[in-house]
Amino acid sequence: MLRIFIGLAACAALALPAAAQQKISLSIATGPTGGVYYPMGGGMANVLTKYVPNLNATAEATAGSIANLQFILTKKADVALSMADASYDAWKGENKFKGKAVPVRGLMVLYPNRFHIVTLDGLGINKVADLKGRRVSTGPPNSGTEVKANRVLEAAGLDPNKDIVRERLTVQASGDALKDRKIDAFFWSGGIPTAAVTDLAASPGVKIKFIEHAELAEVLNKKYGALYVRDIIPAKSYPGQEKDANVTTIWNILVTGADTPDDVAYNIVKTMFERKEDMVRVHKESENFDLKHQTNAAIVVPFHPGAVKYFREKGLNVK
Repeated sequence: MLRIFIGLAACAALALPAAAQQKISLSIATGPTGGVYYPMGGGMANVLTKYVPNLNATAEATAGSIANLQFILTKKADVALSMADASYDAWKGENKFKGKAVPVRGLMVLYPNRFHIVTLDGLGINKVADLKGRRVSTGPPNSGTEVKANRVLEAAGLDPNKDIVRERLTVQASGDALKDRKIDAFFWSGGIPTAAVTDLAASPGVKIKFIEHAELAEVLNKKYGALYVRDIIPAKSYPGQEKDANVTTIWNILVTGADTPDDVAYNIVKTMFERKEDMVRVHKESENFDLKHQTNAAIVVPFHPGAVKYFREKGLNVK
């Protein structure tokens, strides 16, 4: 998908020497509207286009992490936002990517992806196990939310294919369906605040309730590796939320393909850090763009050499 143009003629090779006339077109795979990936990816595209000479970046709405990584594999996207667990599976060729390993490389660790399990007050749902027999949205097909929902349900002793009545809706559609009482709960993995959850919580006559599940982090890590941590959705993150919700979290990361030119990867990372304040104006989760988070343990896939160059210039020992 990454295209380099000189004048009006497209050149097939990506390894051309830099030149004043060289133009680079970059596609960023984001997520569904109503989530955080979509506005954040759009903000990235705008910032990169504005500050990186001869680069034009565009953001594309997608189903989420799994679809984004498939786009990296098929070269329909050059850069993607993804949850770390989905990226790890893609890199290893496991689960959704069995037999189709993706040559994915990390650019940077972005922000913590808090797992929302949202229901309404008064429906009698207090823990994950209470979802048995309920109508539940586990996120759209090919989303990281769906992967995490299946894992959390299994960790709580439920079979996601038998013990719930499954809907596979986007976060915006999930919020609308819960408001209309067409579902009893939905899963969403994203930053805070997520616009669709805010819209639901602010609806007249609606009082949202988070299903806490932090105790499942250890169960998840025992099966999938040290990917998940106990965390909270702080009180007041959403309208009417009166107390912290104890949940699980995994990092969101920015990834690209192994064949992305080193200078392109370097400039993406450099610009995101140098223009952090521009990104914070897009979404406050960008405040988490911090060198202290840039570790191999957090990103879980190998860093791209262009990212390694930038972080080593900043004194970090990553690989």
